[in-house]
Amino acid sequence: MQDTSLWFPYAQMKHLEVNYEVETGDGPYIQFTNGMRLLDATCSWWCMIHGYRHPELTQALKDQADKVAHVMLGGLKNAPAVALAKKLVEITPKGLNHVFYSDSGSVGMEVAMKMAVQFWQNQGCTDKYKMASLTKAYHGDTTGCMSVCDPTEGMHSLFSGLLPKHHFAPAPTACFDASAEAVAQDIAQLRQLFEQHHHEIAGFLVEPLLQAAGGLNMYSPIYLQEARKLCDEFEILLIFDEVATGFGRTGKLFAAEHANVCPDIMVLSKGLTGGYIGHAATLANDKVFNGFWSDDKQKAFMHGPTFMGNPIACAVALKSIEIFERENYLGKIEALNQVLKHELLGFEHPAVKDTRVLGATAVIEVHNAESLQGVQQFAVEQGVWLRPFGRFLYTMPPYIITEAELTKITQVMKAWFTR
Repeated sequence: MQDTSLWFPYAQMKHLEVNYEVETGDGPYIQFTNGMRLLDATCSWWCMIHGYRHPELTQALKDQADKVAHVMLGGLKNAPAVALAKKLVEITPKGLNHVFYSDSGSVGMEVAMKMAVQFWQNQGCTDKYKMASLTKAYHGDTTGCMSVCDPTEGMHSLFSGLLPKHHFAPAPTACFDASAEAVAQDIAQLRQLFEQHHHEIAGFLVEPLLQAAGGLNMYSPIYLQEARKLCDEFEILLIFDEVATGFGRTGKLFAAEHANVCPDIMVLSKGLTGGYIGHAATLANDKVFNGFWSDDKQKAFMHGPTFMGNPIACAVALKSIEIFERENYLGKIEALNQVLKHELLGFEHPAVKDTRVLGATAVIEVHNAESLQGVQQFAVEQGVWLRPFGRFLYTMPPYIITEAELTKITQVMKAWFTR
């Protein structure tokens, strides 16, 4: 009988797939205990942007552990947490001047939702306690986050009876390069939602330009520009979930930069620490922060994760950002983008519905998920770690991967259909 002491995510344990044991990693490669060495096409759920066993990140972790591994932010502070907050204010869209830490992307989004609701409560707008979100959205697996993920096609419909009810606009359909006219219908639907429910909507949550785990939907920056105007018009806080898109994934440091838009609240995680340790940051502008600035203690923001501002996580994040800037990662990402476009755009097969690329992200969408059954094992046999979900075979590689290595990944992706 199989050992079930370790319970795996999103997996039927009775019919558990093969779980390869990773012994070590090196750059874009992971190596199993059986000696097999694979190119990681997903960089461990999109967070290992520098690859594995980066010497500077490892050293930063060790150096901080030798000083203090953790200390609470309640009544205390630590130098890495302070320095990282200043750095994030410096590099994010102008106006996001305040940083609240947590320990994962899901919790960072919970913080954003609570922040939005309490902001309006502090202003006396007690009816504003719901969120607006998009279909095809994915914002995390905690209860609050599940309630703003796609309510029908998402993975959380099982828990619908538990979840609070929020409002949803249709996912944007106009592609990244679409004209303003093509985006107009998407915006009209968002306006209609706001017109009907703005009196109870505290915040509009959106994954800017790339809806990741909800189906890798890529859409126009014009949508973000118009959403910003609508949020201002209807007094709704605009919240960007850049957990997946932040730190270069769409080709800019932050996806918001494609649209030259600054949200009221932005959430970062995944690439924040280069995947070395769980951490998240929820940034807010002065308007939001000042909504809590008061002599009334009851108006203080009522949240406090145990591991927020962890010194090791903050030290590693600072080093990760330093490497990103010093080694021109945006240039690397542009080169990877060109490879992905050349290799995958226009690829045709009867099973394939669409191919699309944005930054260092590429996806082959199929008509039926059954046509991807077996692709993971096929890729392993070709020396590549691919892990599709639903109807989507995708790659989000580490940025240090070479063009030749990335081409190997895309060739394996296509070979599955032409084998």
